[in-house]
Amino acid sequence: MAEPIVDIRDLHLSLVGGGGRVNILRGLDLQLPGGETLSIVGPSGAGKTTLLMALAGLERPSSGQVKIAGTELSLLNEDDLARFRRQHIGIVFQSFHLVPTMTARENVALPLEFAGDDQALEKAAAALELTGLSARQEHFPGQLSGGEQQRVALARAFVANPALILADEPTGNLDQDTGQKVMKLLFDLQRRQGTTLILVTHDPALAERCGQRVTMADGRLQLPTAAEAKL
Repeated sequence: MAEPIVDIRDLHLSLVGGGGRVNILRGLDLQLPGGETLSIVGPSGAGKTTLLMALAGLERPSSGQVKIAGTELSLLNEDDLARFRRQHIGIVFQSFHLVPTMTARENVALPLEFAGDDQALEKAAAALELTGLSARQEHFPGQLSGGEQQRVALARAFVANPALILADEPTGNLDQDTGQKVMKLLFDLQRRQGTTLILVTHDPALAERCGQRVTMADGRLQLPTAAEAKL
């Protein structure tokens, strides 16, 4: 049996603030095979975004295992984590996170250029073509609509053909019609590349589009029962 792309075991993560230590993730276990799609729903403050940050190696767990594509993230230093993210993980944020002084094509090319790919701009142009933005690739983010900016962000997330895509409320800043188009594109790209996708969303309709669904509350994952999983 193939090793899961995502393998979390007894994951805990605590942060220290002005009010003392806060336990955000409380003993999470999750295994997700390659090519699967998983939605995570739950109230604000449940720990959903923190979980994504731990999966991306942007937050260090207090204890437990986070293994992505066979690599235990706790064994990597910061430089190795950055290299690992560029090669294996794509992230889509609610707020796009594009560099305002760079064109759409330059934004998409960034992860490839950091990896030393001398065909970064050519591959970025091809990725933008898949998102329907060939005619807009030399525009700056400020010249693009919100939907176009999120499509640029999708192209950037997928351009290196990562094993895992983490999407944190990717339609949160978009109107309903634009959000639906962006999500169709996200799932089209996921199927095209066979990428594992973890999607955090407050939208029940979006959550239902994923092959697996879990609820997060108070730092814990509530896995569906066998009967619920068949619904």
